[in-house]
Amino acid sequence: MKKTVPTLLFFVLTLMCGCTPSSEDIARRADAQSVGKEEIGPAVESTPDTLELLDAATERCIRNYGPTIKRYAGRYGFDWRLVLAIMKQESRFLRAAESHKGAEGLMQLMPVTGEELARKLELDDISHPEHNIQAGIFYLRRLYDLFEGSGDADRLKLTLAAYNAGLSRVIDAQELASYLHAKPAEWQAVKDALPLLSKRFYTLHRSVWGQDKPKSGWFGNARQTLKYVDSVMDYYDDFRLALN
Repeated sequence: MKKTVPTLLFFVLTLMCGCTPSSEDIARRADAQSVGKEEIGPAVESTPDTLELLDAATERCIRNYGPTIKRYAGRYGFDWRLVLAIMKQESRFLRAAESHKGAEGLMQLMPVTGEELARKLELDDISHPEHNIQAGIFYLRRLYDLFEGSGDADRLKLTLAAYNAGLSRVIDAQELASYLHAKPAEWQAVKDALPLLSKRFYTLHRSVWGQDKPKSGWFGNARQTLKYVDSVMDYYDDFRLALN
């Protein structure tokens, strides 16, 4: 039991961190040679709209990693096309994508998050595409489980916001929404509250938390997170139309 508590606390901290840093533009770095030499997998299952909705990078990703995405999406209870949408937004399907702050891989896992997930799942190399996909989907599930009081559509969007900005930001927004007599379990309430976490609303923060900033600190990138959620949902809609 003495070893379990620190491990649990550390894992909770990783949930607070988010994946792709919301405070910066992502710098993508890909090894062109490694991309060109990736093994080709099964053909894409498609409808007549596939060619119109899927670009070459998406089709290549499905050929290379489709079975892996489907396997872990099924294991953790997600539509594989949602994972594909997250992957497109996070890394543009570049296996060697890396942010300025070190988020890496197809699912853009931050270093601290990736290290803990690797230990939890007993993965040797979190940068390996298959391991990165598994860890990213597992992490997504952990976040999703924390919003069980929300309806399905709200729950998904809250999960995406937490994946991008960090769980602590979303929790702060929920607390602020509750203070404003909105419904913290609903995405619209959190969507409206996220911009209010910026420094300019310090007097409001003082009323809510008794200090000049939210518990997780000021958050000046709400617009980026809101755009992230919208983009992932748009890609998801496209993939549901194009893919079986």
